[in-house]
Amino acid sequence: MSEYWLVSLPGDPRPTDTWKKIQTATSLHNELSVNSKFEIPELKVGTLDTLVALSDELAKHDVFAESVTRKVAQCMSDILDAGKKDKVTDNLKINNQSISQYLSKFQWETSRFPIRQSPKALAEMIVKQLSQIEGDLKTKSTAYSTAKANLLSIERRQTGTILTRSLNDIVKKEHMVVDSEYLSTVLVVVPRALYRDWEQKYETLSDMVVPRSSKLIYEDAEYGLYSVTLFKKVVDEYKLHARENKFTVREFVFDEASINAERQELTRLESDVKRQYPGLVRWLKANFGEAFAQWMHIKALRVFVESVLRYGLPVNFQALVMKPQKKSQKKLRETLEQMYGGGDIKEDKDLKAELVEIPGLMVGQQEYYPYVYFPIGVDLLEH
Repeated sequence: MSEYWLVSLPGDPRPTDTWKKIQTATSLHNELSVNSKFEIPELKVGTLDTLVALSDELAKHDVFAESVTRKVAQCMSDILDAGKKDKVTDNLKINNQSISQYLSKFQWETSRFPIRQSPKALAEMIVKQLSQIEGDLKTKSTAYSTAKANLLSIERRQTGTILTRSLNDIVKKEHMVVDSEYLSTVLVVVPRALYRDWEQKYETLSDMVVPRSSKLIYEDAEYGLYSVTLFKKVVDEYKLHARENKFTVREFVFDEASINAERQELTRLESDVKRQYPGLVRWLKANFGEAFAQWMHIKALRVFVESVLRYGLPVNFQALVMKPQKKSQKKLRETLEQMYGGGDIKEDKDLKAELVEIPGLMVGQQEYYPYVYFPIGVDLLEH
């Protein structure tokens, strides 16, 4: 499902003939592609100069519309997380249709984008709506990401080994000597393999250590957390000698207000993330559909403008979405070339070099197609 071709072919005198011919050549007999009509109303044409200028503008609008659509899809992937791409793809819907269903049944939304407006005005209307989606996406995703990052930061402080994790949820008031003028409690991380060393040495690592004051408060798979009480004046010396014996003193001040504040912040952030999540997911689902539909309307405008520039007036072309079958792209190109190449432009290199470069009609170092062609990349998630 990685790419579709949006193609416009010159129309036959009878409108239905073009569709029948391409179906016969590429789908019914050769099975090169699955084709669907891409219905575009007859829009206002304007002057040639207007169309040429609009061609350039629409190319830029197309890039912008695709970028907004991809940003919404990627944000949904990040939020749903999903290392599960299928789960995300299931939520990439347009009016409750999958991308492939929407493309195969595309209809211009006249009620939203009235064709009495010029193509330029329609493009500006669509870009304005896409800009609103992009702005809202930035605001909503930033708010959620910030809350999630702050929550993860607190949660990380409560995990890991005793060497690095927060001690606020481990150390209780009864483990510490609090509000003493002379005494202090030091918390020491001891490797489990050195428990016996600690018991033998902790009273002698400096003077003024309270005998038999060491208590094992907590242990994990690698370390134990011990408390020991000593006089404040020897704390720095004790830290030095502890380090020399492969014991690590953790800096910790028991502050009940700070501990309660961290717990309250954790509760607040958990609530904030849970509150934002469902609303953000709903918004992403709805606005992915909006962005994708608006992107396809920009594509439709491009097809209309380029078809008029390519095939002239009166307006007569058949737009279609082609999904090349696996490993059939080259043969499909050759078939379209045989049907619509004509040989004149391809064979005349001098004329080819003079042609104005417009999408679907590429010259110089780029490939020329004798029909209007735009790829639609629908693999919208980063790999």
